[in-house]
Amino acid sequence: MGSSKGKKKRAPASGDVATNRRARQKFEVVEKFEAGIALLGTEVKALREGNAQMGDAYAVVEDGEVWLRNLHIPHYAPATINNHEPERARKLLLHRAEIERLIGTTQQKGLTLIPTRIYFKGSKAKVELGLARNKEGRDRRREIADRDVKRDIEREFKGRYRS
Repeated sequence: MGSSKGKKKRAPASGDVATNRRARQKFEVVEKFEAGIALLGTEVKALREGNAQMGDAYAVVEDGEVWLRNLHIPHYAPATINNHEPERARKLLLHRAEIERLIGTTQQKGLTLIPTRIYFKGSKAKVELGLARNKEGRDRRREIADRDVKRDIEREFKGRYRS
């Protein structure tokens, strides 16, 4: 048998496959939606291995349908010829009323649709969409300052009650 040197393989996905941490830094999420994703077989298998990068991913409403763009799902290694395109546009599955509501809110308020996480619910792949507003630079700086103050306060309490 071979040695266990080299890159470790991830365990199969149980729940969350990928989260968009950058979205939480750059955007203020106002509302969240759950949507299904129309995927090919090799994409599902790659997701089950825990492979997905959603750094620059966003969702767009076009012709009454919602599409997920810039989500990178790498090739599934065992599938040779019949592999998928890693950054193709993927259709999101939502009810008609939800799509119409998204169209109205994104046009009126200037909000953006961003995926915050991808996960499996049973055997179905789902994406959590956030209706988000862009944070300005001063908002981010204020958030960082508040976090630092909170950390300093917790440090003071921790040091004060040690025996």
